[in-house]
Amino acid sequence: MRRSEEMDLARRALRGRDLVVFSNDWDGDPLSKVHIMRILSRDNRVLWVNSIGNRAPKANAHDARRIWNKLASFTEGIREVEPNLFVLAPLAIPFYGSEAVRMANRGLLRAQVLRAMRKLNFKRPISWSFLPASAPVSGRLGEEFVVYHCVDEFSAFSDTNGKHIAEMEEQLLRRADLVITSADRLRDNKVKVNPSTVLVRHGVDFNHFVKACDPATKIPDDIANLPKPILGFFGLVADWVDFEAIIAAAKAHPEGSVVVIGKVAPDVDASALKAVPNIHLLGRKPYADLPGYCKAFDVALMPFRVNELTLNANPLKVREYLAAGVPVVSSDIPEVRKVGLCKVAQDTEDFVRKIDECLAEGAGPSRERAEFIRHESWDAKVEEIRAFVGKAMIKSGRGL
Repeated sequence: MRRSEEMDLARRALRGRDLVVFSNDWDGDPLSKVHIMRILSRDNRVLWVNSIGNRAPKANAHDARRIWNKLASFTEGIREVEPNLFVLAPLAIPFYGSEAVRMANRGLLRAQVLRAMRKLNFKRPISWSFLPASAPVSGRLGEEFVVYHCVDEFSAFSDTNGKHIAEMEEQLLRRADLVITSADRLRDNKVKVNPSTVLVRHGVDFNHFVKACDPATKIPDDIANLPKPILGFFGLVADWVDFEAIIAAAKAHPEGSVVVIGKVAPDVDASALKAVPNIHLLGRKPYADLPGYCKAFDVALMPFRVNELTLNANPLKVREYLAAGVPVVSSDIPEVRKVGLCKVAQDTEDFVRKIDECLAEGAGPSRERAEFIRHESWDAKVEEIRAFVGKAMIKSGRGL
């Protein structure tokens, strides 16, 4: 078979298939997984299995609410949320420290997923896991092919039982026919366990975020009249966010505003941010409104603490900021360096200096700046994924 014919066959292999996808809850913010599966659902059927969790619940209002929502979703059965995209909210017992519970989960989750597959008349399924917690069932659903799509170093999250998450991930790595990673460091780590490990970096919803450069895009009222310059951040306000850098930026520009858009994680104390008068915590906003907020940003901030979690991360927001045409200042994260186009700071003082450089060089959205990231669309990334999956199927002799 000629190479061109093999490549064409590889790309066709991931079409007209039934995919069982283990990921975060569908109704959350659209992360990389949502973008990928929305594109694949154009010519495949997708059963999206909502998160079964990477940690045990805690005795707080947030987790109680989450459990209640999961129970409510479970009673709805299978929902078709978009054409060819079906969502299942399974019940599971998220206490990973117990082998007995893991065995019970394996049976409970497998039964629920198999029932949904039968109801949808799934044939020759491919399972596609974004979470190590799917390890008890991945490869045990009669799949023809198993993909583990790793976008984080899950054992490094502070609110998980790292040892047990690492054990489950190793099971999944050994069972997978193909491992897809989103960062160089992740690939280098996972290939030690599974040689069939490849790298596909994140894409960006370019046409959505470039609206920040459109004169017709409205700036939301809660940011429109804030004093400038506006230094903006959006994303989950979690323990990997560098509060010191945000506070230093605000104090360096008392005439301006630092805007933080996103939910504050339940275990995070944001009082230090709230204590600074020109830091504005605006809360979580709809994805549809983010270009309008970016339009108000003079400089976008990517302040992460540098640790094992973030060294393995490929922050999606960086590409989104860039697609909005906004200059970006980031902590020194390897994947941000590889994107280029950003000013990378070595420490808190340097973070402030880099912001000042951006303000001096040309603040706010620029269509010319946005065009540099256009080629990194999610459609282009999904074509890479199709090729890798297809070649792995050809190599294994299965799923064609």
